[in-house]
Amino acid sequence: MTSLPTPEVLTPPTTPPRRRIRNPDMHRAAILDAALAAFAERGYARATMRDIAQRAGVTHGLVQRHFGSKEALFLAAVPASRHWDNMIGGDPADLPERIAKMFVARMEEAAGLDPLMALIRSAASDVDAAKRLYAALQARGAEIYEDFLGSPGGALHLDAAYALLIGVTFNRYVIGMGPLAEMDRDALTTYLTTCIRQIIELPAPTTAQPE
Repeated sequence: MTSLPTPEVLTPPTTPPRRRIRNPDMHRAAILDAALAAFAERGYARATMRDIAQRAGVTHGLVQRHFGSKEALFLAAVPASRHWDNMIGGDPADLPERIAKMFVARMEEAAGLDPLMALIRSAASDVDAAKRLYAALQARGAEIYEDFLGSPGGALHLDAAYALLIGVTFNRYVIGMGPLAEMDRDALTTYLTTCIRQIIELPAPTTAQPE
């Protein structure tokens, strides 16, 4: 009996595994977009790093590598925090006015995504989260204080300034009651400029005298 020839088995050519594209800038942008959406939807206290990583299509470890903590990610993601960069520069004597203008402008536009709003709301349900966020805010403020004013050790000044701004945030933008809530923007800006100048102990800017 003649045996039939065994058919040749053709094996498909193997293709090398695709290399994962590494683009740190693209990953960072995706994480920031996902974080902004998560914080807007769930609030600071309820949003998690794992949820943000899933939304961004990256690993939890990659989010940690880029930002380190939820507090740092929040401060990088929310638009209000980016106003700090616009505030630095110019005459240090004008800093109180720039802080006041920045604060009033961002609070009117933040729609709940301001770090101070997040701090107040998270304190009601998660004191530890509020403490971590406040520590991150202090660290950012101390960096600006020392770099711009050249005055290390301004912890007391920063604490007092944050206490003022947190109080105004609560009165005007959370419960909407009292004289601070009733002021127009220009009057509030002027009032805050005076208070902040006294807190950080800067002289008023000088005006040129007519000859």
